[in-house]
Amino acid sequence: MPLPSPLPRSELPVSLAPGDTRQTARHVPEQIQSRQSLLLGISLLLIAFNLRPVFGSLSVVLPDIMRDTGLGATGASLLTTLPILCLGVFSAPAPALARRFGIERTLLGAMLLICIGTLLRGWVHLPLLFAASVLAGAGIAIGNVLVLGLIKRDFPHRSAMMTGLYTLAICAGASVATAFTVPLAQQLFGGAWAPALASWALPAGLVMLLWAPLALSAPHEAISPVPNPLSGRRLGSLGRDRLAWQVTIFMGSQSAMAYVVMGWLAPILRERGLNGTEAGYVVATAILTQLVTSLLTPSIAARCRDQRALAVGLALLVLSSLLALIFAPLGGRWVWAVLLGCGLGSAFALALSLIVMRSANAQVTAQLSAMAQGWGYTLAAVGPLLVGLLRGWTGGYASAATLLVLLSVVMAWSGWGAGRNLLVQPHSH
Repeated sequence: MPLPSPLPRSELPVSLAPGDTRQTARHVPEQIQSRQSLLLGISLLLIAFNLRPVFGSLSVVLPDIMRDTGLGATGASLLTTLPILCLGVFSAPAPALARRFGIERTLLGAMLLICIGTLLRGWVHLPLLFAASVLAGAGIAIGNVLVLGLIKRDFPHRSAMMTGLYTLAICAGASVATAFTVPLAQQLFGGAWAPALASWALPAGLVMLLWAPLALSAPHEAISPVPNPLSGRRLGSLGRDRLAWQVTIFMGSQSAMAYVVMGWLAPILRERGLNGTEAGYVVATAILTQLVTSLLTPSIAARCRDQRALAVGLALLVLSSLLALIFAPLGGRWVWAVLLGCGLGSAFALALSLIVMRSANAQVTAQLSAMAQGWGYTLAAVGPLLVGLLRGWTGGYASAATLLVLLSVVMAWSGWGAGRNLLVQPHSH
């Protein structure tokens, strides 16, 4: 089966029966191309769905893990931070792996790592939990980079729409895992959190089986109307480009806020008096709200002259709603959760959109994506780590407010710079 990506018309098979017209010959390749693009698009969105359940499912049962394993606040911080740190560490080699093995096969390997890492969380054994976090985090990091590269390569005229759908699928996976992990544990596994965590390997495994025929049959050098973002000549470095670093810091700071929410908002709400199920529903509401805003934001951003005001406004919205959930009366928790979701979903979609909008072609997109997600997620790991450490040092979560204010300031500053209507410029060594 050929690679499901847009092929030059001269490369597509044309079969004409006697009496067929020239018009039929023209439409047959277009129909094949349309089906291939649809199949590729659906596959990429299903892969995206599996890039966040590892995070959302862990947070809602974190107090139970601490109770059953004796894990302290510092250990819990490391457990929630380790997969995020892996997002930074393993994003950097993703382009090189794709050049060596092919982008589709490398993405298949990433899904295998996610599946195995998620499955290993089914054992109540602390070293295995940490090892599972590393495996799953590595797979997610590679998937983050490669899916964006495929979107830029195979959907060059629909990149805003596909980026929105990609973000929507990511948020859907996080929301579903956050909302249903505790009910799964209670209804199917007698309250046991470990098999509930491991159950999220099932959708990852199913998507891996769907992607495998496409990946294994793909040629190493895919035919594409635009350059393969992960092959060809080496570009100059982006390390000396100010705009590239602003895009990277915006990605990292908004991700830090998002992972504080995914890793610690449920424990914060449980400490404030909500039970595990309701705390999970509040966090899931915040993530679920991101589905709408993440779908709309890329198109809105593309229509703006620049994205500076949008980035600063989102930083303020995320900060105010998150502080309200920590300090304000819980009677308004659903309103604040919806506003938080609007801010986080839009900020994440804007961060991904800026990677595409600030680069001139697919090769630079892949390079900027690896840089922004590699360094950005390394920065993002600081957020949930410090929240957990502050909880252990002070005995509460109120001290995290200062950290959140600092992160929002960094987010606003970097977003103002990254939102300028400019392109990054790779510099030769």
